[in-house]
Parts: sequence; structure tokens; C-alpha cells
Amino acid sequence: MIWRKRFYDRSYRRGTVPWDTGVTPPEVVEAIEGPEPLPPGRALDLGCGTGTNVVYLARHGWEAVGVDFSALAIERAKGKTAGLEGVSVLRGDVTRLSALGVDGPFDLVLDIGCFHGIGRDRRADYVREVTRVARSGAMCLVWAFGARGMRRWLSMGVTRGEMERRFGGAFDLVRVVPGREPPGSAWYTFRKR
Repeated sequence: MIWRKRFYDRSYRRGTVPWDTGVTPPEVVEAIEGPEPLPPGRALDLGCGTGTNVVYLARHGWEAVGVDFSALAIERAKGKTAGLEGVSVLRGDVTRLSALGVDGPFDLVLDIGCFHGIGRDRRADYVREVTRVARSGAMCLVWAFGARGMRRWLSMGVTRGEMERRFGGAFDLVRVVPGREPPGSAWYTFRKR
């Protein structure tokens, strides 16, 4: 995990953060503003980066909490969220939300590229924490790289089978939509039982 923190902090320092576009993805916009929008409630953005989606959610009536382990990303997120009501961003480990004082219940858990980068040995901790803080009926929206082409030692990427197996104890998989980029990525929509 140490090398991941260094990688992300170095990337934020250099400004080479292709994952942090500053634009809320259309899949999230559809969930919030689409034909069947989620009613505003409490949202948790895991791997929130510089807070783009926390700001978007707050501007659409949500109380939003963002968590990221990059100190530089959280510093920038605090700048973006300054003055917004019902928003907080925390630096910490998404697999240890209870240690950060993050408690539910949340109506929406959003993860745009965080879960797939967590080491396989810590993914069960992530799912346990998400399960703990998600309200019954909550939506969990996860975008992740596919496992195809990823080096095993990087432990990045997921398969649909892994997502179903890891989340299946407490969540129903509602929908899988192939991502646009990179090939093999997908949006997973879960609903907490």
C-alpha cells in the first residue's frame, strides 16, 4: 500500500492524473438526474480524489462524504468543497472507514476507480466496511478496470465474477454496463439488501 500512496501523491504533485478529469461521469449524472433519479440523501465517495463528485453531489442536494488516501488530493478537495454545506472530505484508508469515524447510513456509495486498485488481500475489508455503512436499499455504484491484461502482482482490475462473489453476501448486482475506456472496464450497480 505504501507504493500506491507514493504513486498517487507523486502523480498529483506532477499533475499527471488522467483518472481525475474534473468531470462527473455520465453514469453518475444519470443516477442523480436521469429518468429515475435517486432522491437526495447521504452519499459516500470512496477514492474521491480532488472532490469533483463530492461537489457535484452536494450541488444536487446530497450530504456527501469523500475519502481518499492521498494527502494532496484531499488538500485540493478541501479547497473545492470550502463553503459547501453538508460536505466533508477525509484522508484515510477506505478499508478502515470505522477508524476514520465514517458511519452510515449512506443511501449511495460511489467508487470511481478505487476498488480495483486495492490489493486483493484487503478487498474483503473494503466490502465489509461498505456493507456496514450502506443503508438497506442503498445503491453502490462502482467503476472498475477489468482484470484482463493486468499483471497479477499489481493486483489491479476485477472480473464480474469477483464483484459478484465479494459483494454478493449483502448486495444484489442490478446492472453491469461496459465502460468506455479502458477496454474491459465496467460500471457495476449494486443494491443493498
